Formats: sequence, C-alpha cells, structure tokens
Amino acid sequence: MFLVGLTGGIASGKSSVIQVFQQLGCAVIDVDVIARHVVQPGYPAHRRIVEAFGTEVLLENGDIDRKVLGDLIFNQPDRRHLLNSITHPEICKEMMKETFKFFLRGYRYVILDIPLLFETKKLLKYMKHTVVVYCDRDTQLARLMQRNNLNRDDAEARIKAQLPLKDKARMARHVLDNSGEWSVTKRQVVLLHAELERSLEYLPLRLGVLTGLAGIVSLLYLLTHYLLSSP
Repeated sequence: MFLVGLTGGIASGKSSVIQVFQQLGCAVIDVDVIARHVVQPGYPAHRRIVEAFGTEVLLENGDIDRKVLGDLIFNQPDRRHLLNSITHPEICKEMMKETFKFFLRGYRYVILDIPLLFETKKLLKYMKHTVVVYCDRDTQLARLMQRNNLNRDDAEARIKAQLPLKDKARMARHVLDNSGEWSVTKRQVVLLHAELERSLEYLPLRLGVLTGLAGIVSLLYLLTHYLLSSP
C-alpha cells in the first residue's frame, strides 16, 4: 500500500474532491481531524501543551482553546516550533495507526487530506504521490466571496495568507483543475483513481509484510514442533 497526499487551498474545492474519492470507495484520512484528536484531555500531547504554555490555553471543560494557543504562537517561531515538536510525533503515530488499519483491509492506497502538505513539508517524505486541487485565482476569489459572504479585500487577504495554488501545483505530482465545470473536475478524479488503482507500487510493501508474516508462522511452527517432540 502507498500513501497519497492531497491538498488544496481555500475555496479550491478540496472537500468536494475528497467526497468523490470516498464515493469511489477510497480510504481517506483527515490529518486535521487527527490533529484535533491528539490534543484532547487525557492524551500525552494535551498534558505537554499545558506544561509548555500554561493553563491559560484551556477552556472551562479542559479542552485546548485553539484560538488562544494560536495567538500565543503567532509570529513566535520558537513557540510554534515547540508546539509542533509536541503535536507532530503524536499526529504521525495516529496517522500510521489509521493507515495500518486500511492496509489490513486490503486497500491499495490511502489518501491523506493534509492542508499544509507543502508548507510544513513534514509529511512529504511519506507520500508516494501528491495531489493538488487547483483553481485559478479569479475563480478562487469569486467562490470565496460568495461562499463566506466576504468583500473583495477580505477575501484577497485570506487567499494571500496561504501559499499560492500555482506554487502548490508546480510541486505536486498530480493536479486536479477545478477552475471550470464540476463535471469536468469529477471526471479528473475518477481517472486519477483508476490510475492509482492500476499502479503496482503497493506490491513491494505488501509482499514484504506477507513474507515477514510467513517467516514468523514458519518459526512458530518449528518451535511448536520442537516442543511437542521433546521428551
């Protein structure tokens, strides 16, 4: 099995593309969901965040106040690095757990929905394929203004706060262009899914795991046979 990192930008249509992949029966892991999960009360990352940033980052119910925490690390590289050093290992562990579950169920590939895939580059090394849901800037601006009921200046400010989609498209192995009709975009998703399903890149890992399991079974058989035949 191999991993496919999928990203996009605000109002590019990434969520809609993810829905199509899910309708096609694909395995999808939302890294943002995992990131929120690992900082819940009772988890190691939650305790370490409170130790590092103080109880002021807590809501009354004990959850992390994401806005307060975000304000604390805003324009503070050292604090941002500290937070990342706490959360990223836990995110990776949970991501691998979820991925392994899909592996056991026989999926050939798993899509990881990673909003900051190219910005942080932390997970790029694990991705066999990278996909960007792209749309041209005018389309992105118009969609964002309509969707969020924003004026032009506010919408442009939100877009400028992100890495430009054209830059992400240059770094990605696959680009799904969502600038036009949705039916065209959906067709691109279906074709990409078919291409990934035909890929044999999942075989080396699966064969390696099966070989390892076969070795373990053989060893257990020999050990059992030895114990049973001993006087």
